[in-house]
This record gives sequence, C-alpha cells and structure tokens, in this order.
Amino acid sequence: MKASFLKYTLQFKQPGGTSRGVLTQKDTYFIILEDQDRMGIGEAGLFRGLSSDDVPEYETQLERACRALESPEPEPWVAFRAYPSIVFAMEQALRSIDGADPFILFEEAPFSKGEPLPINGLIWMGDLSYMKQQVAAKLKDGFTCLKFKIGAIDFQDELGMLREIRREFSAGDLEIRVDANGAFGPEIALERLKQLSDFQLHSIEQPIGAGQPHQMAELCARTPLPIALDEELIGCIKAASKSVLLQTIRPQYIILKPSLVGGFSGSEEWIRQAEAQGSGWWVTSALESNIGLNAIAQWTSTLGVDMPQGLGTGSLFTNNFESPLEVQKGRLRYRLGKAWDIQKIHKVCT
Repeated sequence: MKASFLKYTLQFKQPGGTSRGVLTQKDTYFIILEDQDRMGIGEAGLFRGLSSDDVPEYETQLERACRALESPEPEPWVAFRAYPSIVFAMEQALRSIDGADPFILFEEAPFSKGEPLPINGLIWMGDLSYMKQQVAAKLKDGFTCLKFKIGAIDFQDELGMLREIRREFSAGDLEIRVDANGAFGPEIALERLKQLSDFQLHSIEQPIGAGQPHQMAELCARTPLPIALDEELIGCIKAASKSVLLQTIRPQYIILKPSLVGGFSGSEEWIRQAEAQGSGWWVTSALESNIGLNAIAQWTSTLGVDMPQGLGTGSLFTNNFESPLEVQKGRLRYRLGKAWDIQKIHKVCT
C-alpha cells in the first residue's frame, strides 16, 4: 500500500466572521492511500491558529504518518495522538480503503443509508443587517435550530437581535445557541450570561477564553445558561487529563470536533468521560471539505444522536467537492444514488 499527502486551500464564498477574526480561506490536507485498484482518502482538517497541532513541522509529521500507514501496524494513528487532525485523517483513510465504497466509512450508520441528521444553521458574525439577512435565509430554508457567533459587534446590538427573534419565534419554535469563542472576560461573563438567559437560549459555547479552568468552573456552577466547552478541549490528549478537566469545570456540555480532538477515537474518549460525570455533548465540524464532513456525519450517526449537530459547514466554500451531501429543511442527508465528483478528487489527488 502506498500513502501520500497533499495540501488543498478551501475558499469561502463569503468571509466568515468570528471573535478571532474574519476567515476568507482555510488550508486543509488529504492523506491518500493506494493499493492496486483501491483508493482511500482522509482529511486532516488543520485549523490555523486554533489546532493544537498547528506547528512548523506539521507536514513532516504528515510524511511520517504516511510511512506509518504503509506499515503492518494495526492502529498506526496511536503514535500520532499529539497531532489530532492527522489521527483523524489516518482513521478516515484506513476506513475508506477497506470499504466497498471509499466514501462509505461506516456502512452500518443510518446516515450512510440515507437517514438525515438534524443540524443547526450557522449565523456568522457581521454587522447587524448582515446577521439578520442570514437569519431570514436560514428560517426560509426550514432550520429550527440556529447557532449565532457572538462577541465581535456591540453586545447590546446582539441582544437586540435576539430580542427581535424571540418576539417572532418562541423557544418551542426555534432553538437558539450562541458561540462566544472566548470573547467575554471572566469579570463580565456572568452578567452577560444573565442578560442572554432572558432569551431562553439552549446554550453558550466557550463564554471565556480557554486555559482558565477555575474561572470556567465558577462560571459553570453559577450560570443561568448552560455552558458548552469547545476550545477548552483542544490540546487535552491523555485520558487522565480529560477526566481532570471535566471534573474541575463540570460543564453542562462539551463540543466534539474530531479534527481538533483526535478523530473518532479521541472524540469517543471524550464522550465516555463526559457521560461518566453527567455532561451532555454534541458534534461539530471544523470547516472541513465535504470529504471530512461526510466522515464526521457518518460517525456521528452511529452514536444514536437526536439533537441538532453542528454539521452545516459544507456549503461555505466555492471549491468544495460535489458530493451526495445535501441540506434540506435543517437536516443533513447523504443522497443515495448521487455521485461524488470523482474526477475533481482524482485531479486534486494526483
């Protein structure tokens, strides 16, 4: 078996605003496996400035991973746990080449058989008018759960927008989640959570920056609004460290991004730790192409989820790969009978 990797730059259709800045493109990597007439592909969804494995020697580690994949080692990704996105790509590539269809990684998954997954609609940061336009478009498309990126524009404007939405849609009609990406300082976070709780929100992701476990623990203990950890999980690799983090903070939820927390195996370890102490969880993509998104969706479907997941990022890019993935009425579906753009994928991979 021959293994190789390549870099691919995804281009945003519209700039994506977050509290960390505006995104116009995103680099990603693919590991390609070839064995006679079989091909496997896995996406290493490196997230510049956020991934714990965003290091100068990243491509050197990808080369090492390729050599490990060519060896007879049964679980070659174990040696790369310090590089979560590479683990994810290795797991995908091996499942891809071992199956009858390189894009069906979990044949038993309901999603792989055409059953849709409920997802949230993502509302990017921007000026108030732009955010309202996004809300109108998502509601028209049939979404019943929206996730707002907050923390970049005036907080009172954000509260005003949520107030307007709640005048028209009750919590029973529309679930609202917000993601602050660590935008609030610890000294003001609780007061802001109290103001946000007036709008019957489902949860808030990462209200304060990662790396402040005791302040986050105090916030989780006193919050009127469920808190979900996101960036807080990044770089926490060992099972014992995960246990200590969750026992210290005791969050209401955790967010699992396989590209950032070690693929399927790393995510499943987080799930076990969270469920052991009563924390909820859901899965979110991290701006992968449709190749990585497809893998995440199939795996997520094996977990028996029923709440909306954060898997609606496949339509953000101008140069994504045509695939059977479709979003209809707030649900992500694998459209059976629709083909992948194999020619484009082969062109990129050769």
